[in-house]
Amino acid sequence: MRHTWRWFGPVDKVGVQDAAQAGAKGIVSALHHIPTGDVWPVDEIVRRHEEIKAGGLVWDVVESVPVSESIKTQTGDWRQHVANWQETLRRLSASGIRTVCYNFMPVLDWTRTDLRWETRNGARAMRFDLVDFVAFDIHLLQRPAAVDDYDAEIRDRAAKRFAEMPEERRLSLSKNVGAGLPGSADGYTLPQLRDHLATYDGISREKLQQHLIDFLAEVTPVAEAVGINICAHPDDPPWALLGLPRILSTEADYAHMLDYVDSRANGMTLCTGSLGARAENDLPAIARRFASRIHFVHLRNVHREEEGAPCSFYEDEHLEGHTDMVAVIAELLKEEKRRRSEGRSDHEIPMRPDHGQEILDDLTRGAQPGYPAIGRLKGLAELRGIERALTHSNYGME
Repeated sequence: MRHTWRWFGPVDKVGVQDAAQAGAKGIVSALHHIPTGDVWPVDEIVRRHEEIKAGGLVWDVVESVPVSESIKTQTGDWRQHVANWQETLRRLSASGIRTVCYNFMPVLDWTRTDLRWETRNGARAMRFDLVDFVAFDIHLLQRPAAVDDYDAEIRDRAAKRFAEMPEERRLSLSKNVGAGLPGSADGYTLPQLRDHLATYDGISREKLQQHLIDFLAEVTPVAEAVGINICAHPDDPPWALLGLPRILSTEADYAHMLDYVDSRANGMTLCTGSLGARAENDLPAIARRFASRIHFVHLRNVHREEEGAPCSFYEDEHLEGHTDMVAVIAELLKEEKRRRSEGRSDHEIPMRPDHGQEILDDLTRGAQPGYPAIGRLKGLAELRGIERALTHSNYGME
């Protein structure tokens, strides 16, 4: 696999040279300062390439070109936004980019109740606490239909939790849930979040699925023409939130998307952390089924505190948690071997160690939550070790 590292640009407290020292060969980045829906300027794309080269690496993957809420709801300037997305693909291809990740999550791109939760050994990790989230939804956000989305037992637990919650925790919970996309300037106050939720009134899960298919029908031919693989990131967490539909949460969801727009350029980002938060998702089986359409991989692990969905979970160490990481990597290596035998130019699948616990000096660096230097270095080293063992000429599967 191609070992890459996410970098949020010059504002990132973990630099490109740090990534190189950690063992990464390429960088995953995006132009987070460009407003969603706009075409990415050529000079800004060139500048990002130069910034990464100055640190000793190259820009391998774009994560992400954001899909606007207008496209997801098919309202306002959504057709112009689709055209702008197409033009951005053309410009990225001209600069040498061959992989573009995106997501189709409505309003909230990812959701955690804790961004720096303390684990049993003093490390810090991101966490989704279901009771805290329900307390936020019913008592802080005060979404009118929230009480109908939860059973009496979880509502009672949330009410008790909220009553005992100090004001400082209430404020941090609101900030954490509304934090927005990592690396971006996005984020919502409670009134803003209520307004954004209202734009999805009348949009069912089936309708949002169709909007995704409509979007892909427009952008996939452009991706094919310019030699870019586009890959959809799964929902995080993989279930409906705040009354909003989620449409890339299960194996069946991906089968629907990939079957309807059946082009190799239209693929998936296999995120073992996002999909792993749902017990029914068999990650090695998903990797095996969609192997030929996996264009990008996020390897991370979560520990589920219950087996149902939704549930509480936290970001575990890369080789811990509930996902069999060795089995997943074995499936990916088999696919790479198959692609090499076919002569595919994309036989080397880009992978990055997704997230990581803050450990050692990470605890005082103040990097983007989930993206520490040493925690990701540790994860990458462990994942590389698995890959090296599985491909060893004497002992591996090669």
